[in-house]
Amino acid sequence: MSSTLNENQLKLILQGISIPPQPQIMVDLHMEQAMPDPDIARISDIISQDVSLSAAVLKLVNSAAFNLPRKITSIQQAVMILGTNSITNIVNGLAVKSELSDEAIKSLHSFWDTASDVAAICSSLALQLKFKYHNECYALGLFHNAGIPLMLKRFKNYKEILEKGYQDPDFRLTDFENQAFKTNHSVVGYYLAKSWGVPKSCCAVIAKHHRIDYLFTNRVPGDNISLTFAAILKMAEHIGSTYRHIGNAEEDYEWQKIGHFALDHLELSEYEFEGMIEVCHEQGIGTI
Repeated sequence: MSSTLNENQLKLILQGISIPPQPQIMVDLHMEQAMPDPDIARISDIISQDVSLSAAVLKLVNSAAFNLPRKITSIQQAVMILGTNSITNIVNGLAVKSELSDEAIKSLHSFWDTASDVAAICSSLALQLKFKYHNECYALGLFHNAGIPLMLKRFKNYKEILEKGYQDPDFRLTDFENQAFKTNHSVVGYYLAKSWGVPKSCCAVIAKHHRIDYLFTNRVPGDNISLTFAAILKMAEHIGSTYRHIGNAEEDYEWQKIGHFALDHLELSEYEFEGMIEVCHEQGIGTI
C-alpha cells in the first residue's frame, strides 16, 4: 500500500468510508511506551483518567481468562503485575471495540470475541515459536479484521458478501468484496491500522491477509519477519474458527487453500501444529 496517495485517491479507494481518529488514550500510551524508560506510574495515570475504561480493564484482568492468584484492585497494580505491554494490549482491544462498535456490527454477534481470541492466539503462537515480536502479533490479531465493522456500517449488504466469500470453496472473499463494493475489508483495515499506529510490518500483512498466497509466492528477499507474521495470523484464525464465527461457514476453505504456506514457512509438521493448538486450548483460547 502506498503512503503517497492524495486525499482524492484515498477517498476513491475507501469508497466513502471515513477512518475514525485514533483514540487519545492509545496515542498517549504509545508515546509513553516509546520512551527509553516507560514510566509505570504515568501509564497507570493515563488509563485511570478514563473511568469507564479503567473499570473494564479491572473487570477483564480479574476474569477467569487471566486466572490471577489474587484480585487486582487498581490500575497501577494491574500494570505492575501484568506488565506495560500486556496492559496496553488490553486497553487497545477495549478502545478499538468501543470506537468501532455500533448497530451494524451487532449483526456479527461474536466479532469482538473472535478478534480478542485471535489476538491472544497470535501472541501464544509467537511465544511458542520463540518469535520475539509477540506483542506485535497480538496487535496484528486484534486489528486484522478491523475493516469489517467499517464495511458493515457503509454497505447494507456487506454481511451477505462476507459470508458468501467465506463459504466459497475457492475462497475468493476479497474478489467478491471488490466486485460488489470496489474495495475490501483488508484495504480498509490497512488504513485504519496505519492511522492508529499499528507497526508497519503488521499493517503490510493486514493489507494482504486474504492474499497470503501472493505474499509467499512474491516474497521480498530477506523479509522473513512479515511472512512469519502472516503465517502466525493464518494459524491463529484457523485455531480460533474465524471462518465459522465471522463467515458462518462449515469448513475453513481459506486454511485448506493456504495453510501449507504457513506451516512450510515455519517448518512445522501437521503433528507439531496440533501440539501448538493443544497448548492454546490449555490456555483457554481457541476453544471450539
